Amino acid sequence: MNEGEGKGRVDLTGEGVHWDLGSSQSYGEYLHLERVLSAQQPLSGEHDEMMFIIVHQVSELWIRLFLHELEFVQRCVIKDDLDPSFKALQRISKVQSQLFGAWEIMATMTPSDYTLFRNQLGRSSGFQSVQYRLMEFGLGNKNADMIRVHQRNPEDYARLKRALLAPSLYDEVLRLLSRRGYGVPQELLDRDFSQPWVASKAVTGAWLGVYHNADKDWDLYELAEGLVDLDHRFQLWRFQHMKTVERIIGHKPGTGGTSGVSYLAKALELRFFPELWQARTSL
Repeated sequence: MNEGEGKGRVDLTGEGVHWDLGSSQSYGEYLHLERVLSAQQPLSGEHDEMMFIIVHQVSELWIRLFLHELEFVQRCVIKDDLDPSFKALQRISKVQSQLFGAWEIMATMTPSDYTLFRNQLGRSSGFQSVQYRLMEFGLGNKNADMIRVHQRNPEDYARLKRALLAPSLYDEVLRLLSRRGYGVPQELLDRDFSQPWVASKAVTGAWLGVYHNADKDWDLYELAEGLVDLDHRFQLWRFQHMKTVERIIGHKPGTGGTSGVSYLAKALELRFFPELWQARTSL
């Protein structure tokens, strides 16, 4: 064996690489990488600030995909064509796994690391994430007060107001249950969608009907389990967020003005689809 054999460059002989792209766009142009990779602008010069920015930007990109898939699921529910929604729900589950990973990276930052640049954030906070609020509204956690912080940006405020007033995914799912004959009260279908959902015994009964008739309405049964998985993973994400914040800043207030860990702990009590959890006790 000659010295160096088995090492070095990959043999490109016969590969037909397009060295000249001609009029075709390049990989970087298609993905607008010049814009994406120039969006990291640390203010402090401290080493960990770059990681902090990238983790939040990447999380926003994953949330954008979450919203894209969530809107698709809702359209499928409205059309009563559930089979394509199951792939989208599985994809949302994988997106949620990526969001878990973001907190694992963030947790590599020590309290002293964060202290070096935290003041540069001013009042900016994830609490002000438009996409996060759209995600919660889309899943049914409505709270009109939450959009007040976005009044300085009329476009964002209008987008959030539309989402606040629109039926959530869960509202559309309950409409579908009603159309399928599962007896959801009409006043719940015609309610003020800007108000938070309040758990209903009648809706729990409807879901019990779905579980008892799984052989007949397998697609509704599978939808129910997909929603439970989504809700479960969202709770895990919230918990991981809370523990990462506690690890880095303890019980200091958040930069956005909330109480920090105490505020995040309150969110752990929320469920998007409460009747699906209540039904489990009765099955």
